Amino acid sequence: MTPRLAARWRLAAALALATPLASCASGGFNWGWHVVSPWTAQGKNNLGFLLEGYRWTITASLCAMALSIVLGLVVALLGMARWKPARVIARGYVELLRSVPILVMILWVFYGLPIVLGIRLDTFTAAVLAIAICDGAFEAEIFRGGIQSIEKGQHEAADSLGLSWARKMRFVILPQAIRRILPPLGNQFVYVVKMSSLASVIGLTELTRKAGELVVTVFRPLEIYTVLIAEYLVLVVVISWLVRRMERRLGSDERFGRR
Repeated sequence: MTPRLAARWRLAAALALATPLASCASGGFNWGWHVVSPWTAQGKNNLGFLLEGYRWTITASLCAMALSIVLGLVVALLGMARWKPARVIARGYVELLRSVPILVMILWVFYGLPIVLGIRLDTFTAAVLAIAICDGAFEAEIFRGGIQSIEKGQHEAADSLGLSWARKMRFVILPQAIRRILPPLGNQFVYVVKMSSLASVIGLTELTRKAGELVVTVFRPLEIYTVLIAEYLVLVVVISWLVRRMERRLGSDERFGRR
């Protein structure tokens, strides 16, 4: 494609995008911000309804993240074991679960696991298990990278003190590794929060589900989903701020000259 032709295509795309936006701005679209306005009775009720979704979004994300961290640490340690079958199992878990979309896993856990195991799962439990199982594969790689980044001299020093493998990991290796992997762990928590929105397909009344229920009631998808974006934005900003505070407390950013 010649530069002139490429420029024409970019101009055409810009015009195609600008036309509906200009139509909205010029009054062609009938805005209905009153349905989410805090200055109207209807808006207050709708905002309160939307904000109720924070309860399940935060709870499911925290539970899934805690479970995935434990699972990821176990898989990472198995992947570094001397016993070859353990390494094979760990590698198989990571490769398999990283390739499965979380939405598919949520549906399979909710509809398939009760049939396979003969158990009953509510929407919250199914969502937490599915997200944790998938995210555990990513956590395992984060832990593996953090543990392997610790200098060989630290291992040798722990061995010279006569520490067992478990005590060496607990008191010497893992504390240093956690300081190094805290930023990617925070990033994964943000990822888990966003992926929790997929639990809306099985009926978990988190933020996205609440927004969807309100849309079919007031028929204002643009305004409501705009508020939904703002809700997730606020949540992610708060998480990022907390993670940065933890980094400063643990000295994770000391390599960059910060105190």
